[in-house]
Amino acid sequence: MPPQKGECLILTKRNIVPKVVAFGGGTGLSTMLRGLKALTPNITAVVTMADDGGSSGYLRRELGILPPGDIRNCIVALAEAEPSMKKLLQYRFSSGNLSGQCFGNLLLAAVFGISNDFEETVNAVSDVLRVTGRVLPVTVENVIIEAQLENKEIVKGESKIGKAALEMKSRIEKVRLVPADAKPVAGVLKAIEEADIIVLGPGSLYTSIIPNLIVDGVADAVKASRAVKIYVCNIMTQPGETDNMDAFAHAKAICDHAGGKIMDYCVVNNEGVPEPLLKRYIEDGAQIVEVHPEQFISNKIKLVELPCVHTATGNVRHDYQKLAKGVFDIYSKHLRQSFAPLLNFKGYSV
Repeated sequence: MPPQKGECLILTKRNIVPKVVAFGGGTGLSTMLRGLKALTPNITAVVTMADDGGSSGYLRRELGILPPGDIRNCIVALAEAEPSMKKLLQYRFSSGNLSGQCFGNLLLAAVFGISNDFEETVNAVSDVLRVTGRVLPVTVENVIIEAQLENKEIVKGESKIGKAALEMKSRIEKVRLVPADAKPVAGVLKAIEEADIIVLGPGSLYTSIIPNLIVDGVADAVKASRAVKIYVCNIMTQPGETDNMDAFAHAKAICDHAGGKIMDYCVVNNEGVPEPLLKRYIEDGAQIVEVHPEQFISNKIKLVELPCVHTATGNVRHDYQKLAKGVFDIYSKHLRQSFAPLLNFKGYSV
Protein backbone atom coordinates (compact mmCIF):
# COMPACT_ATOMS: atom_id res chain seq x y z
CA MET A 1 0.00 0.00 0.00
CA PRO A 2 1.49 3.41 -0.94
CA PRO A 3 2.18 5.83 1.93
CA GLN A 4 -0.11 8.76 2.62
CA LYS A 5 1.07 12.21 1.53
CA GLY A 6 2.21 13.16 5.01
CA GLU A 7 4.41 10.07 5.22
CA CYS A 8 6.30 10.42 1.94
CA LEU A 9 9.24 12.55 3.05
CA ILE A 10 9.89 10.43 6.15
CA LEU A 11 9.71 7.18 4.24
CA THR A 12 11.90 8.26 1.37
CA LYS A 13 14.60 9.46 3.76
CA ARG A 14 14.42 6.28 5.78
CA ASN A 15 14.43 4.02 2.75
CA ILE A 16 17.73 5.36 1.45
CA VAL A 17 19.22 2.72 3.78
CA PRO A 18 16.45 0.13 3.86
CA LYS A 19 15.84 -2.43 6.56
CA VAL A 20 16.15 -5.98 5.27
CA VAL A 21 14.92 -9.19 6.88
CA ALA A 22 16.27 -12.38 5.29
CA PHE A 23 14.86 -15.82 6.12
CA GLY A 24 16.55 -19.16 5.61
CA GLY A 25 19.28 -21.51 6.75
CA GLY A 26 22.12 -23.58 5.35
CA THR A 27 24.53 -22.06 2.84
CA GLY A 28 21.78 -20.20 0.95
CA LEU A 29 21.07 -17.60 3.62
CA SER A 30 24.73 -16.92 4.40
CA THR A 31 25.36 -16.43 0.65
CA MET A 32 22.54 -13.90 0.48
CA LEU A 33 23.86 -12.05 3.54
CA ARG A 34 27.33 -11.54 2.05
CA GLY A 35 25.81 -9.54 -0.75
CA LEU A 36 23.31 -7.60 1.36
CA LYS A 37 26.03 -6.58 3.82
CA ALA A 38 27.70 -4.43 1.14
CA LEU A 39 24.48 -2.52 0.49
CA THR A 40 22.92 -1.89 3.91
CA PRO A 41 23.90 -2.27 7.58
CA ASN A 42 20.23 -2.73 8.51
CA ILE A 43 20.05 -6.52 8.18
CA THR A 44 18.22 -9.05 10.30
CA ALA A 45 18.96 -12.68 9.46
CA VAL A 46 16.24 -15.03 10.71
CA VAL A 47 17.57 -18.57 10.96
CA THR A 48 15.74 -21.89 11.11
CA MET A 49 16.32 -23.94 14.27
CA ALA A 50 15.34 -27.42 13.13
CA ASP A 51 18.71 -28.84 11.99
CA ASP A 52 19.45 -32.20 13.61
CA GLY A 53 22.33 -33.56 11.53
CA GLY A 54 26.13 -33.35 11.52
CA SER A 55 28.01 -31.28 14.08
CA SER A 56 24.90 -29.27 14.98
CA GLY A 57 22.87 -32.41 15.58
CA TYR A 58 25.58 -33.93 17.77
CA LEU A 59 25.84 -30.83 19.98
CA ARG A 60 22.05 -30.61 20.12
CA ARG A 61 21.80 -34.18 21.41
CA GLU A 62 24.81 -34.09 23.73
CA LEU A 63 24.59 -30.60 25.23
CA GLY A 64 20.96 -29.62 24.76
CA ILE A 65 21.93 -26.54 22.75
CA LEU A 66 19.83 -25.45 19.80
CA PRO A 67 21.53 -26.26 16.46
CA PRO A 68 24.36 -23.71 16.06
CA GLY A 69 25.59 -24.43 12.50
CA ASP A 70 23.33 -22.14 10.45
CA ILE A 71 23.65 -19.40 13.07
CA ARG A 72 27.45 -19.70 12.84
CA ASN A 73 27.42 -19.40 9.04
CA CYS A 74 25.31 -16.24 9.22
CA ILE A 75 27.50 -14.69 11.91
CA VAL A 76 30.59 -15.35 9.77
CA ALA A 77 28.89 -13.87 6.69
CA LEU A 78 28.03 -10.64 8.53
CA ALA A 79 31.12 -10.36 10.75
CA GLU A 80 33.63 -7.53 10.46
CA ALA A 81 36.27 -9.72 12.12
CA GLU A 82 39.67 -10.39 10.59
CA PRO A 83 39.80 -13.08 7.85
CA SER A 84 41.89 -15.28 10.13
CA MET A 85 39.15 -15.20 12.78
CA LYS A 86 36.49 -16.10 10.21
CA LYS A 87 38.67 -18.98 9.04
CA LEU A 88 39.04 -20.13 12.64
CA LEU A 89 35.27 -20.12 13.20
CA GLN A 90 34.79 -22.34 10.15
CA TYR A 91 37.64 -24.71 11.07
CA ARG A 92 36.51 -28.33 11.30
CA PHE A 93 38.55 -30.87 13.28
CA SER A 94 39.63 -33.85 11.21
CA SER A 95 40.79 -36.34 13.83
CA GLY A 96 40.37 -37.46 17.42
CA ASN A 97 37.24 -37.19 19.55
CA LEU A 98 36.45 -33.82 17.97
CA SER A 99 36.53 -35.14 14.41
CA GLY A 100 33.80 -33.48 12.37
CA GLN A 101 33.18 -30.74 14.91
CA CYS A 102 33.38 -27.09 13.83
CA PHE A 103 35.20 -24.65 16.12
CA GLY A 104 32.51 -21.98 15.67
CA ASN A 105 29.83 -24.43 16.82
CA LEU A 106 31.93 -25.29 19.89
CA LEU A 107 32.36 -21.58 20.65
CA LEU A 108 28.60 -21.05 20.57
CA ALA A 109 28.12 -24.14 22.74
CA ALA A 110 30.66 -22.81 25.28
CA VAL A 111 28.99 -19.40 25.52
CA PHE A 112 25.62 -21.13 25.86
CA GLY A 113 27.07 -23.17 28.73
CA ILE A 114 27.78 -19.90 30.56
CA SER A 115 24.52 -18.07 29.80
CA ASN A 116 22.05 -20.97 29.28
CA ASP A 117 20.15 -18.59 26.98
CA PHE A 118 20.51 -19.23 23.25
CA GLU A 119 19.37 -15.80 22.08
CA GLU A 120 21.80 -14.16 24.52
CA THR A 121 24.52 -16.52 23.25
CA VAL A 122 23.99 -15.45 19.64
CA ASN A 123 24.02 -11.77 20.62
CA ALA A 124 27.22 -12.16 22.66
CA VAL A 125 29.16 -13.90 19.89
CA SER A 126 27.79 -11.42 17.34
CA ASP A 127 29.06 -8.53 19.46
CA VAL A 128 32.54 -10.03 19.79
CA LEU A 129 32.78 -10.53 16.02
CA ARG A 130 31.30 -7.10 15.20
CA VAL A 131 28.42 -8.41 13.15
CA THR A 132 26.71 -6.03 10.73
CA GLY A 133 23.01 -6.10 11.61
CA ARG A 134 21.56 -8.95 13.69
CA VAL A 135 21.33 -12.72 13.56
CA LEU A 136 18.21 -14.14 15.23
CA PRO A 137 17.04 -17.71 15.75
CA VAL A 138 13.43 -17.84 14.55
CA THR A 139 12.51 -19.58 17.80
CA VAL A 140 14.35 -20.74 20.91
CA GLU A 141 12.03 -23.70 21.42
CA ASN A 142 13.39 -27.19 20.77
CA VAL A 143 11.59 -27.87 17.48
CA ILE A 144 11.91 -30.69 14.98
CA ILE A 145 10.58 -30.89 11.42
CA GLU A 146 8.06 -33.55 10.56
CA ALA A 147 7.33 -34.22 6.88
CA GLN A 148 4.39 -35.97 5.30
CA LEU A 149 5.28 -37.58 1.99
CA GLU A 150 2.88 -38.05 -0.90
CA ASN A 151 2.58 -41.73 0.07
CA LYS A 152 1.31 -40.46 3.49
CA GLU A 153 4.38 -41.72 5.36
CA ILE A 154 5.55 -39.43 8.18
CA VAL A 155 9.27 -38.72 8.53
CA LYS A 156 10.67 -36.95 11.60
CA GLY A 157 13.94 -35.02 11.62
CA GLU A 158 15.47 -32.60 9.11
CA SER A 159 18.40 -34.89 8.31
CA LYS A 160 16.13 -37.86 7.55
CA ILE A 161 13.49 -36.25 5.31
CA GLY A 162 15.35 -36.07 2.00
CA LYS A 163 16.84 -39.54 2.42
CA ALA A 164 13.44 -41.07 3.17
CA ALA A 165 11.80 -39.33 0.21
CA LEU A 166 14.49 -40.71 -2.10
CA GLU A 167 14.33 -44.22 -0.70
CA MET A 168 10.52 -44.35 -0.91
CA LYS A 169 10.46 -42.47 -4.22
CA SER A 170 7.75 -40.26 -2.79
CA ARG A 171 7.95 -36.46 -2.78
CA ILE A 172 7.32 -34.22 0.20
CA GLU A 173 3.69 -33.13 0.46
CA LYS A 174 3.95 -30.84 3.47
CA VAL A 175 6.04 -30.18 6.57
CA ARG A 176 5.15 -29.10 10.08
CA LEU A 177 6.97 -28.32 13.30
CA VAL A 178 6.76 -30.26 16.53
CA PRO A 179 5.62 -28.63 18.75
CA ALA A 180 3.22 -26.98 16.31
CA ASP A 181 2.71 -23.90 18.50
CA ALA A 182 6.39 -22.93 18.84
CA LYS A 183 6.63 -19.19 19.41
CA PRO A 184 9.01 -16.88 17.55
CA VAL A 185 11.68 -14.78 19.22
CA ALA A 186 10.11 -11.37 19.92
CA GLY A 187 12.74 -9.57 17.86
CA VAL A 188 11.71 -11.52 14.77
CA LEU A 189 8.18 -10.12 14.69
CA LYS A 190 9.46 -6.60 15.40
CA ALA A 191 12.00 -6.86 12.56
CA ILE A 192 9.28 -8.02 10.14
CA GLU A 193 7.04 -5.13 11.15
CA GLU A 194 9.81 -2.58 10.54
CA ALA A 195 11.21 -4.16 7.36
CA ASP A 196 11.40 -2.47 3.98
CA ILE A 197 12.52 -5.65 2.20
CA ILE A 198 11.80 -9.26 3.18
CA VAL A 199 13.84 -11.93 1.39
CA LEU A 200 12.96 -15.62 1.46
CA GLY A 201 15.86 -17.85 0.45
CA PRO A 202 17.74 -19.06 -1.37
CA GLY A 203 17.97 -22.37 0.43
CA SER A 204 16.43 -25.79 0.92
CA LEU A 205 12.72 -25.32 0.36
CA TYR A 206 11.20 -27.62 2.96
CA THR A 207 14.02 -27.72 5.51
CA SER A 208 15.44 -24.16 5.51
CA ILE A 209 12.85 -21.66 4.24
CA ILE A 210 9.41 -23.06 5.11
CA PRO A 211 10.32 -24.04 8.73
CA ASN A 212 10.78 -20.33 9.51
CA LEU A 213 7.35 -19.45 8.17
CA ILE A 214 5.45 -22.14 10.08
CA VAL A 215 6.62 -20.89 13.46
CA ASP A 216 3.48 -19.48 15.08
CA GLY A 217 2.65 -15.98 13.83
CA VAL A 218 5.61 -15.51 11.47
CA ALA A 219 3.80 -16.04 8.15
CA ASP A 220 0.93 -13.78 9.24
CA ALA A 221 3.42 -11.07 10.20
CA VAL A 222 5.15 -11.32 6.81
CA LYS A 223 1.85 -11.14 4.93
CA ALA A 224 0.79 -8.10 6.98
CA SER A 225 4.11 -6.30 6.47
CA ARG A 226 4.32 -3.34 4.10
CA ALA A 227 7.76 -4.50 2.97
CA VAL A 228 8.43 -5.65 -0.58
CA LYS A 229 8.59 -9.46 -0.35
CA ILE A 230 11.02 -11.34 -2.57
CA TYR A 231 11.51 -15.09 -2.91
CA VAL A 232 14.86 -16.19 -4.36
CA CYS A 233 14.37 -19.57 -6.03
CA ASN A 234 17.15 -22.14 -6.06
CA ILE A 235 19.10 -22.65 -9.28
CA MET A 236 19.08 -26.45 -9.06
CA THR A 237 16.56 -28.93 -7.69
CA GLN A 238 17.53 -30.77 -4.52
CA PRO A 239 17.38 -34.57 -4.63
CA GLY A 240 14.81 -35.93 -2.20
CA GLU A 241 13.39 -32.48 -1.54
CA THR A 242 12.38 -30.73 -4.75
CA ASP A 243 12.74 -33.37 -7.48
CA ASN A 244 11.11 -32.26 -10.77
CA MET A 245 9.68 -29.11 -9.16
CA ASP A 246 9.70 -26.01 -11.35
CA ALA A 247 10.10 -22.47 -9.99
CA PHE A 248 6.38 -21.89 -9.54
CA ALA A 249 6.00 -25.18 -7.64
CA HIS A 250 8.67 -23.89 -5.22
CA ALA A 251 6.80 -20.60 -4.77
CA LYS A 252 3.45 -22.35 -4.41
CA ALA A 253 4.77 -24.66 -1.68
CA ILE A 254 5.84 -21.60 0.33
CA CYS A 255 2.48 -19.87 -0.15
CA ASP A 256 0.56 -23.04 0.73
CA HIS A 257 2.45 -23.47 3.99
CA ALA A 258 2.08 -19.76 4.76
CA GLY A 259 -1.68 -19.89 4.29
CA GLY A 260 -1.79 -17.59 1.26
CA LYS A 261 0.27 -15.43 -1.09
CA ILE A 262 3.35 -14.26 0.79
CA MET A 263 5.59 -12.88 -1.97
CA ASP A 264 5.43 -10.02 -4.46
CA TYR A 265 8.37 -11.17 -6.59
CA CYS A 266 10.18 -14.39 -7.42
CA VAL A 267 13.81 -14.16 -8.54
CA VAL A 268 15.07 -16.92 -10.83
CA ASN A 269 18.42 -17.45 -12.51
CA ASN A 270 18.54 -17.23 -16.32
CA GLU A 271 22.25 -17.95 -16.76
CA GLY A 272 23.58 -21.29 -17.95
CA VAL A 273 25.60 -23.75 -15.88
CA PRO A 274 28.89 -25.03 -17.40
CA GLU A 275 28.30 -28.40 -19.05
CA PRO A 276 30.81 -30.50 -17.03
CA LEU A 277 29.40 -29.18 -13.75
CA LEU A 278 25.81 -29.60 -14.91
CA LYS A 279 26.56 -33.19 -15.90
CA ARG A 280 27.85 -33.91 -12.41
CA TYR A 281 24.68 -32.48 -10.83
CA ILE A 282 22.47 -34.49 -13.16
CA GLU A 283 24.37 -37.65 -12.24
CA ASP A 284 23.63 -36.84 -8.58
CA GLY A 285 19.91 -36.52 -9.33
CA ALA A 286 19.58 -32.72 -9.61
CA GLN A 287 18.51 -30.59 -12.55
CA ILE A 288 18.15 -26.91 -13.40
CA VAL A 289 14.90 -25.52 -11.98
CA GLU A 290 12.61 -24.87 -14.93
CA VAL A 291 10.74 -21.59 -15.22
CA HIS A 292 7.29 -21.12 -16.79
CA PRO A 293 6.46 -17.40 -16.64
CA GLU A 294 2.75 -17.79 -17.39
CA GLN A 295 2.22 -19.52 -14.03
CA PHE A 296 3.52 -16.49 -12.16
CA ILE A 297 1.48 -14.06 -14.24
CA SER A 298 -1.78 -15.90 -13.53
CA ASN A 299 -1.00 -15.93 -9.80
CA LYS A 300 0.02 -12.25 -9.64
CA ILE A 301 3.62 -12.87 -8.63
CA LYS A 302 6.15 -10.82 -10.57
CA LEU A 303 8.91 -12.93 -12.07
CA VAL A 304 12.42 -11.43 -12.19
CA GLU A 305 15.09 -13.23 -14.21
CA LEU A 306 18.73 -12.53 -13.30
CA PRO A 307 22.06 -13.93 -14.51
CA CYS A 308 23.45 -14.86 -11.09
CA VAL A 309 25.30 -18.19 -11.22
CA HIS A 310 28.62 -18.62 -9.39
CA THR A 311 30.57 -21.82 -10.06
CA ALA A 312 34.16 -20.95 -9.13
CA THR A 313 34.06 -23.23 -6.07
CA GLY A 314 33.04 -26.24 -8.18
CA ASN A 315 29.44 -26.02 -6.98
CA VAL A 316 26.39 -24.24 -8.38
CA ARG A 317 25.70 -21.26 -6.12
CA HIS A 318 24.19 -17.82 -6.46
CA ASP A 319 26.58 -14.96 -7.14
CA TYR A 320 25.94 -13.02 -3.94
CA GLN A 321 26.89 -9.64 -5.38
CA LYS A 322 24.62 -9.93 -8.42
CA LEU A 323 21.83 -11.37 -6.30
CA ALA A 324 21.94 -8.61 -3.70
CA LYS A 325 22.05 -5.93 -6.41
CA GLY A 326 19.07 -7.59 -8.07
CA VAL A 327 17.12 -7.50 -4.81
CA PHE A 328 17.86 -3.79 -4.37
CA ASP A 329 16.93 -3.06 -7.99
CA ILE A 330 13.56 -4.72 -7.37
CA TYR A 331 13.12 -2.65 -4.23
CA SER A 332 13.98 0.58 -6.03
CA LYS A 333 11.56 -0.10 -8.87
CA HIS A 334 8.86 -1.19 -6.45
CA LEU A 335 9.25 2.08 -4.55
CA ARG A 336 8.93 4.11 -7.71
CA GLN A 337 5.77 2.27 -8.73
CA SER A 338 4.24 2.64 -5.26
CA PHE A 339 5.10 6.33 -4.87
CA ALA A 340 4.58 7.40 -8.49
CA PRO A 341 1.19 9.06 -7.94
CA LEU A 342 2.54 11.03 -4.98
CA LEU A 343 6.12 12.03 -5.76
CA ASN A 344 8.25 13.52 -8.49
CA PHE A 345 11.16 11.09 -8.80
CA LYS A 346 13.47 13.30 -10.85
CA GLY A 347 16.95 12.79 -9.42
CA TYR A 348 15.75 10.29 -6.80
CA SER A 349 17.81 7.17 -6.14
CA VAL A 350 17.81 4.49 -3.47
